[in-house]
Order: sequence, then structure tokens, then C-alpha cells
Amino acid sequence: MEDRPARDLPESLAARRGALRLLAHVLRDGRMLGDGASGLTGAPAARALRLAGLVLRHMGRADALLKARMQRQPAARIRDILRLAVVEIFVDGAAPHGVVNDAVALARATPRTVKQAGLVNAVLRGLGGAEAEWTALPPPALPAWLRKPLAKAWGRDRLEAIEAAHLTPAPLDLSVKPGGLAPDGVTLPTGTLRLDGGQVSALPGYAEGTWWVQDAAAAVPVRLLGDVAGQRVLDLCAAPGGKTMQLAAAGAEVTALDVSEARLKRVAENLTRTGLSATVVTADAMNWTPPAPFDAILLDAPCTATGTIRRHPDLPHLREARDVEALTRMQFHLLDRALTMLAPGGRLVFCTCSLLPVEGEHQITAALKRHPDLRATALDPAAYGLPPETQSPHGLRLLPDLWPDRGGLDGFYMALLTKAA
Repeated sequence: MEDRPARDLPESLAARRGALRLLAHVLRDGRMLGDGASGLTGAPAARALRLAGLVLRHMGRADALLKARMQRQPAARIRDILRLAVVEIFVDGAAPHGVVNDAVALARATPRTVKQAGLVNAVLRGLGGAEAEWTALPPPALPAWLRKPLAKAWGRDRLEAIEAAHLTPAPLDLSVKPGGLAPDGVTLPTGTLRLDGGQVSALPGYAEGTWWVQDAAAAVPVRLLGDVAGQRVLDLCAAPGGKTMQLAAAGAEVTALDVSEARLKRVAENLTRTGLSATVVTADAMNWTPPAPFDAILLDAPCTATGTIRRHPDLPHLREARDVEALTRMQFHLLDRALTMLAPGGRLVFCTCSLLPVEGEHQITAALKRHPDLRATALDPAAYGLPPETQSPHGLRLLPDLWPDRGGLDGFYMALLTKAA
């Protein structure tokens, strides 16, 4: 079955096989979940991606449940088959009979695992009545390299709340043009429109280009710049372009710069769909010189993206402690470089979608020491629709456990800096 085309398999089995391929892609090959390695298209591909994401999100809980029922660790593929089955039964609410049958079929599909099909059958059929045991399992712990600094920064209770928040997939957030056609949803205090989900291209207003997908937290940094109408604004590290479109919709003369030509192509496509305009530049910010200084700059710096784990559950399995040092060094240099492109009296917003203070608060503290002509603006969270606890040294700090009753937010840090006139 492993070599049979997906079209020759029942859709459920094809999707489950695709999910296993995606899990191997992440856990063994160290690749991003969304790299399209399921070998499927259309609805089965979407289902495979969703199932793989669920497994990665609940993997620690699945492993804990399975460990008590096995004397030794099985082969990696068998372990993934069991994880997938457990998550489908206890999280997705799939019918156990169909899940077990497909899991056994997947074990029998390759010569190296066929002898363990009996183990798969026995373990999964022994899970009957384990609902209470599953419910009592704590959320999976973040990896030690991330957990330790987060506990130090935010406290153990807040850390556990963040880990619990990661169990829930992110909702669909939209930034809408003023007065534009939009789907039915709930408007958050920050101004973002939030939906439970749906096929993006089929939602009202998509074809008309009246909105774009953008997490509520990611939409706040542009607002820190205030009125940008008629001003020259640089969106540095611009892809995928949500902030570029925010700036253009606000009337700014935007330059969107990114080192990735492929990612900027997506920015250009979104600008075309929304009828917004910006100058798109493919270049390395460290080597690019603008024709004139900018009135304002938005630097959404490359980071560990640990604030986006609830929408990218593969990240804890791909990032390592050594990534932090390289990224913080890059942020340091990008911030200094951006300041050389800023006009006297100009404003710069620095932000990262990271949970780590070394990629946020610490960067701004260090920058203020390096640049005596720079000052940080004290920000009132209420002015941006945020609760008081989001106030942080020199800026605003958002964490995923914020607004659990509204669906949460991505983790973000943002600060507004002004260069002396």
C-alpha cells in the first residue's frame, strides 16, 4: 500500500498515510510541516496537514498514554502510527474502529513494520475506557532550551498557561480595509476581525480584496507608528506582507524590502489582490541603501518565531538553543542598520514574534545604550485595545495565553523608538 497512488486508496487512509509522511518530514528530516511532503493534493492534503499538526500539538500527551502500555519503544514509523491513532480518537473524535483498522493497515504497508501490526492492534484496542486518563494528562512541555528562559522571564504559572494555550489551534484573523466587505465574525478590541475558520478564498470579500489574513497580534505593531498617511515608510523584512498592506491601506508610501524573492512574490500577489500599492525590493537590508532616509521604519526582525507555536506546532521540534544566538545577533545588526536609514525625528517600530526577552525587551534595552540619540516611547496598552498586563519595559508584550476566552493571540514584543531630530 505504501507505494500505491493515493487515488487508489480510500480518502481516510490516503490522508493518514500523508500525515505519517509529514510527521517523518518534521521529526526525522527536520523540515517545516508546510513544505508539502504529504504527496497529496486537495482535501486529502488538507486533512493530512491538519492531522499531522494535531499529532505534533499533542505528541507529549500521546507518548505518555502509550508509554504505560508498551514495554519498549517501537520503531519510529510505528510510534507515529500509534500517535496518530491516539490523537484521532481522543482529540479529533474519530470512530475508534476505523482508526484502528487503518493504523493496522499502515503498519502492514511496509516490510520493516509488518511484524509490528499485531502490536499496533493490541495497543490501540487496549485504549478503550482511557478517556479520563487522557483528559488528566497535562499539556506537552516545551523543550528545555525554551522552557527554562520562559519560566525565568514569566514565572512557572504563566509558562504552564502558555503551554496550555498551545493545545488550541489559532483562529482565523483578518485585517479589513475601512468599510470593506468582510465575512461575519467577531471584532476584537484591537480592531482585528476574528473567525472560527473557513476556506479563505471562499470567504466574502476575498475576491474583492477587502481584507487579508493577519493574526491580531501581528496587526498591532503598525498601529504604533500612528498616522502614516503621505509618509515614506520602509517595511523591513516585509514578507509575507500583512504589515505592508496595513501601511499602504493607511495611505503611506511604502517600500517593502525582503531578502527572499520567492516570499516577496507572495507579497506582490497580495498587493494586487487587495488593490494596494507598494515598492517591492528584493535585497539584503545590510547591503541596501535607500535613495533617501525614511520618515518611519517597521522592522519585524527574523526570530525564533516561538510566539507562533499555536499555529506552527512543528517549531518546538525544529528550533534549537543555538538558533537563538544567531538570530539575536542578526536582530542587533538589523536594528542598527535600520537606524541609518531613518530620518532625524523619524519613528521606528521594532518587533518580533518571539516569546523570549532576548529577542525583544533585551534588544531594545541594549539599543538604547548603544544609541544616545534614541528614545523609547511609553506605550499605553489601552490605546491599542490591549489589557494593562501587556505593558512591558520599553514596549508591549503579548503572550499566547492572553484572551483565552477569545481564542488567544500570537506571542509578540513591540517597541516604538524615535530618533533625535
